[in-house]
Amino acid sequence: MRHGDPRRGVILVTVLWSIALLSALAMAAAVSFRGFAGVMAVERDRVQGDALLSAGLETAAGIIEASGETPLAEIERTINLATGSTRLRLNDEGGRIDIGKAPAIVLAALLRSVGAPDAAANDIAQHMVDRRRPDKAAGLASSNGKGRSFADVRQLQFIPGMAPEWLAAIEPLATVFGSETINPLTAPPGVIAALPGVDKGQIDAFLRTRRSFPADVDRIARTVGSAQQYLAVKPQRVASVELNAQLTDGFAVAARAVIVVLPQDSEPYRVLVWTPLTPSRLL
Repeated sequence: MRHGDPRRGVILVTVLWSIALLSALAMAAAVSFRGFAGVMAVERDRVQGDALLSAGLETAAGIIEASGETPLAEIERTINLATGSTRLRLNDEGGRIDIGKAPAIVLAALLRSVGAPDAAANDIAQHMVDRRRPDKAAGLASSNGKGRSFADVRQLQFIPGMAPEWLAAIEPLATVFGSETINPLTAPPGVIAALPGVDKGQIDAFLRTRRSFPADVDRIARTVGSAQQYLAVKPQRVASVELNAQLTDGFAVAARAVIVVLPQDSEPYRVLVWTPLTPSRLL
């Protein structure tokens, strides 16, 4: 009986192992390619989403530049491009209470409007004002001896006595990019309600007059009585911009920015604050 050549069996096993190895490599390559393609798709969506957000900022800056005397209050626009859409909401930062510049009496009234008792409101307001003064900074002075003012409203959490719920209620009403006074043409109702001595009847009269006579600053200001001393119209250069962008494939991104448009600047606008947000789907 003749036996086959044993080398043929070795060759066959080698061929089979080679085929198995090539198959495994092919499968691995296919999986890697699919993974790479997925990563590239995500990266493409992010790049296009960022481009839509940038388009929203460009549009917002153009609105500020062209606004002139038109108040920047709850201005909304939608930009439609080939890759998707961006919805923006624009508001003047000058219509909010500046926590680094407003008088203590206004800061205390703001705190009372969000639920702080009188004693706590007065105490916290004084701490806020003291932060602006080198001789009263109490550990908040910088190395050069000058007191540090606020760079972000959320820094109020470090003020002694501040409660988290008060800070959460203050945030939509406050800014660090305003002035000693508030723009009555762009101030939200909550800001007017927070001014010292303003009651509900005056708030209603203020809003009614602003709707009927949107350009009559003196007439609008008189509706809040003595609180009109805290109101003044100044050039609108700093604005908050809420942005929601959505690609045609459904990918969405959102952010809130604060931008400034300066006359004769080398840049069309400058971003002072950029905060990513959870996106909401565009309708």
